[in-house]
Amino acid sequence: MADVTTFDSRLRVERVVRDGLQWRSVHEAPFAVYGLIWEDDRFRRIPKAVSSAVSEGVDYLNDNTAGGRVRFATDSDTIAVDVTLVAVGKMPHFALTGSVGFDVYTDEGDGYRYAGTLIPPFDVTEHFEAKVHLGTRRRREVMLHFPLYSGIKELLIGVNEDATLEAGASYADARPIAFYGSSITQGGCASRPGNSYQAIASREMNFDFVNLGFSGCGCGEPLMAEHIASLPLRAFVLDYDHNAPTPEHLQATHFAFYETVRRAHPTIPIVMMTRPTFRLNGEELARLAIVRETCEKARAAGDTAVYVIDGRELVGEELAEVSTVDGAHPNDAGFYAMAKRLMRTLTECL
Repeated sequence: MADVTTFDSRLRVERVVRDGLQWRSVHEAPFAVYGLIWEDDRFRRIPKAVSSAVSEGVDYLNDNTAGGRVRFATDSDTIAVDVTLVAVGKMPHFALTGSVGFDVYTDEGDGYRYAGTLIPPFDVTEHFEAKVHLGTRRRREVMLHFPLYSGIKELLIGVNEDATLEAGASYADARPIAFYGSSITQGGCASRPGNSYQAIASREMNFDFVNLGFSGCGCGEPLMAEHIASLPLRAFVLDYDHNAPTPEHLQATHFAFYETVRRAHPTIPIVMMTRPTFRLNGEELARLAIVRETCEKARAAGDTAVYVIDGRELVGEELAEVSTVDGAHPNDAGFYAMAKRLMRTLTECL
């Protein structure tokens, strides 16, 4: 049966020819993985002992590799992956390039720039291979962004057989910024993993981060606050308005969550955000007031390193009609706007 790729070859997913490539596990030197831990033969974002104690949903979503990155340097003109999956995120309003694919970025001295997407086939289940061509042979810093809504138990990276492999540049500050919240925090529904708002801001400002967005399940649980408080943080972004089931739940948990993290980290910047929606109804305005109340209460107690970003500023009126895929989850335009607004505050507070 014919499909569009019959008539447009540019929409075909190119098959990987393994001849002429050397394959190395991402666990080997010189590769460096950021934003993820390795546990029970798979990548996770937090230890299973924590995720299973928080909720069934957090435990399931913990295997999604949102926020993961691998960095290295090579003079290869081809970057390929051989991926074995433990879970595949397939949704009708979410491109597979974002939920299952990898993004490739290269830095040749002027900051990381998009170089291509490692695209899974439409019928992907447990395994896929993909590659991108970088053009001419020369040394490059390379960064791959991991899938936003899938799990990985094995990742091999392929480069030219005669290519060099070296350690990539490390972040200026080894402490990550932690982002906690909802499906929007996790990256739904960016068309590519490099287009989540944290990924964009991280590349622009060169900071490490950990994505603790748990789709539908970021409910401000005390155990999650305690885990985040235990991390060596450079800053913290609190962004779970969308997942608090009611304003009353947000009221009961928001200040307590802030307070738990602040006790462990007396001086780091803490940024509080509300949902990226421009036109707010009564309940949404009540939620915004609760988040502002947390900030005001903290400042009244002498905390000068706490900030609020009104979600209406994250997208603005200009993008209000075109910034989501479904009225809630941002598309790439929405995430880009979120990143730019967040960067203004991070530049101020860092």
